[in-house]
Amino acid sequence: MSHSYYERTTDLVSAVLENYEENAPFIPLGLDLLPDRDEVVEILHLLRELLFPGFIDHRALEARLTHYQIAHRIETIHMRLTVQVLKAFRNRKQKEAVAAGAIPMIDDAALEAEAKRKAMEFLELIPCIRTMLAMDVQAAYDGDPSARGTDEIVFSFPCIQAISIYRLAHELHTMDIPLIPRIMTEYAHSITGIDIHPGAQIGQHFFIDHGTGVVIGETTEIGNNVKLYQGVTLGALSLKAGQGLRGKKRHPTLKDNVVIYSGASILGGETVIGEGVTIGSNVFITKSVPDHTTVSLRVPDLLYKDAGTENFGQFAALNWEI
Repeated sequence: MSHSYYERTTDLVSAVLENYEENAPFIPLGLDLLPDRDEVVEILHLLRELLFPGFIDHRALEARLTHYQIAHRIETIHMRLTVQVLKAFRNRKQKEAVAAGAIPMIDDAALEAEAKRKAMEFLELIPCIRTMLAMDVQAAYDGDPSARGTDEIVFSFPCIQAISIYRLAHELHTMDIPLIPRIMTEYAHSITGIDIHPGAQIGQHFFIDHGTGVVIGETTEIGNNVKLYQGVTLGALSLKAGQGLRGKKRHPTLKDNVVIYSGASILGGETVIGEGVTIGSNVFITKSVPDHTTVSLRVPDLLYKDAGTENFGQFAALNWEI
């Protein structure tokens, strides 16, 4: 005998509720205890308008209104960011209490005051972040002969979008604000294909050419004047220990003036790439490289089939341009 739609729906609801009980860690601990992802993304857009006025919102700042406009933007961002930081703080407090087997006791007034303070401290870093980004834009211009100007780079280069979001998120991460920094960098990852953990430490004049598929892990340290190409991975050597590796150095260190070409993988927390090193394409490195060294694969022997014949041969003198 077939069950009615109502009976099947009732059984399904019961099964879903039972699953909620069995998998409680995947359920928020209370209402309004998680940041709003869409709101965080909107705040990112406002922050990038502050970083690149006239580029993101396409409205020029009028000289006589500059002070008013910037003040209005800062106040708007501060208010909206405070709300999201407060939610992130509440969530962390709840989780810590539950993990300790205690009843969550949240002092909303104290948390809100802390959220306001942190949001303002973050906004006070905007001039420093803009200075870093100006050097990143210059690095892109210096390193890419196809670029016709810095305005083109700010408008269209995915690396500047990803790096600008990373530099914002990194400051929030350094301030120990939960959830929001990772939301920001994963948003950048989704729209640019560039995955930079907010915990990574990246120096001045940083450029990622093309960018797609680049991965930079949490404990990566990158010096000044470093250039990466697409598909580069700065990752962990092994993650078998899982959460046991939390807080430990798992990702490589790159000194100043390093260039890493496409498809290279550099892994491990003890791996140090020395100053002035050049890493060729598709290289797999798990050991340190001394200063001013070039690392590359041997050039493979390529086999070409002559059209119209069954003969294969090696053609060393082909001067094809790609």
